[in-house]
Amino acid sequence: MKRKVETIHLYHTNDIHSHFDSWPKISRHLRTQRQLHDSVEEACFIFDIGDHVDRSHPFTEGTFGKGNVALLNRAGYDAVTIGNNEGITMSKKALNSLYEGADFDVVLCNLSETDGSLPKWLKPYTIYETKQGVAIGVIGATAMYTDFYAKLGWRIEEPRHVLKKLAEQIQHETDIIVCLSHLGVNEDRLLAEECELIDVILGAHTHHLFLEGEKVNDTLLAATGKFGQYVGLVEIEIELDEKKVLDKRAEVIHVNELESLEQDVQEVNDLIQVGNEALDENVFYNISPLKQQLFMESPMSSFFGRALIDYTGADCAMFNAGIFLGSLDKGWVTKRMVHSLLPHPINACTITLDGAELLEVYKLSNNESWPETEIKGLGFRGTFMGKMIFERLFRTSDGQLYAGNRKVVAGKTFTLATLDMFTFGFFFPVLQQAEKEYHMPELIRDVFVWYGMKRDSRTTQDGTESTL
Repeated sequence: MKRKVETIHLYHTNDIHSHFDSWPKISRHLRTQRQLHDSVEEACFIFDIGDHVDRSHPFTEGTFGKGNVALLNRAGYDAVTIGNNEGITMSKKALNSLYEGADFDVVLCNLSETDGSLPKWLKPYTIYETKQGVAIGVIGATAMYTDFYAKLGWRIEEPRHVLKKLAEQIQHETDIIVCLSHLGVNEDRLLAEECELIDVILGAHTHHLFLEGEKVNDTLLAATGKFGQYVGLVEIEIELDEKKVLDKRAEVIHVNELESLEQDVQEVNDLIQVGNEALDENVFYNISPLKQQLFMESPMSSFFGRALIDYTGADCAMFNAGIFLGSLDKGWVTKRMVHSLLPHPINACTITLDGAELLEVYKLSNNESWPETEIKGLGFRGTFMGKMIFERLFRTSDGQLYAGNRKVVAGKTFTLATLDMFTFGFFFPVLQQAEKEYHMPELIRDVFVWYGMKRDSRTTQDGTESTL
């Protein structure tokens, strides 16, 4: 007797990061595939695994991420989980309203209010049923940036523990369990080793690419890299009488293999235009040109250094010149100009250090190879590190380091204002463990605007000094 078998098709994307150049092709492909599967009554589900939003793109910034949700709606997604770009680069208010117009489920089990209650926009899990009666449990989790989420008023839990508990909870209601994991490849492998109940882990966060998936025990891992370069497909064959999985396989298709239409370029340009128009608003009047220099101090770096000190109240500040992606002329400055100048979803951070630790940081920061080092990730959206810039942190002719008006000596405490990207341990190990305060939800461009507006309060609209 021939076995009754159903093939379930799972399409997935991850870490798009608002790279929309290929989005028209991706969206059209997903809609077309769903229509094809529907026409022959095959089960088809479409998932995104987080970081679809990235505030470095004007469309995302100008629409507060709601434009991204509209794009996911149009492409026909069934469920998504959030990445750190949705979770910690947006204010709590913005995240709470982000998915108000979503036609899909947001599946996320390790984020809650500080009192443990769940926000209305997420589900810890959901269960879909195919026309043949196969129950597919979908669970999801995001990376645990504890300090950032706490500062924003959220509680984030260790994801693997919560996912395993949830898989155990729903195992008797489901035939297949799929995990939407914005945790990174190493966490996915550990999860697969620790929880045999999960059939498929669709991965993200570390931008890893599995051309044909990866098996860990009997769990299939799949991921599509980054920036919409690939679309993933997992196919699961299940025997219907006993609901036993017979086979699982994964593949990806490069977007260059997808159909292109003439209107695709215009569609992408339209998104940029929508964003630029939304950001075309004056925020302050710049009283003098701010020139940017990559390998030396500049009027731009001096302006931002003073802004960091004024905003944080720290003794001194340190940042890299590569964060500035342009210059500003004298005159009115718009949101769009500042966004182009500082597109990075990076926060300011105040770090408390002993004098010996500050001396170590200063010594490391003078690494001669750093200015021409290319940086990828960490929220940085430029190219090169550039010169390390110091504000109120300097050496005198006798070699003594000063922070403001105080000698930097061991046993004394100092506060350093810097960028959150330097607290993750990649450049300055000492900063990873130090006492710190992240300034959130404001990004560094918000600090820049805040200082510009503060200076502008002393000027009239034509830039002349006010007598008020």
